[in-house]
Amino acid sequence: QVQLIETGGGLVQAGGSLRLSCAASGRTFSVYAMGWFRQAPGRERELVAAISRGGTTYSADSVKGRFTISRDNDKNTVFLQMNSLKPEDTAVYYCATGDYLPLEAITGRKQIRYWGQGTQVTVSS
Repeated sequence: QVQLIETGGGLVQAGGSLRLSCAASGRTFSVYAMGWFRQAPGRERELVAAISRGGTTYSADSVKGRFTISRDNDKNTVFLQMNSLKPEDTAVYYCATGDYLPLEAITGRKQIRYWGQGTQVTVSS
């Protein structure tokens, strides 16, 4: 089993920045690609960004140029730097992964087995 703990959410004004962190524990040797998803009220959960173990990244069109995903493999932690935040970025943000997943498994939402509890991000206008 892998446990994921997200931190760093909060309330910020439009145009501001936040940095989310997701720390993995447990069977971390099986953690390869990781992703950040978000879910706003009344909407489906959507992929925001993903990163392979080697550092290859994917970002959704809605956040390109504003959000950056990165990771520290030594600390089993993935980050999401969010700049130029907009009210439409308001959502609960979740970290997710599986066992030995390639990047395309996260982007294709296949075999995702572990989810964090989520952290609320609220952007005021």
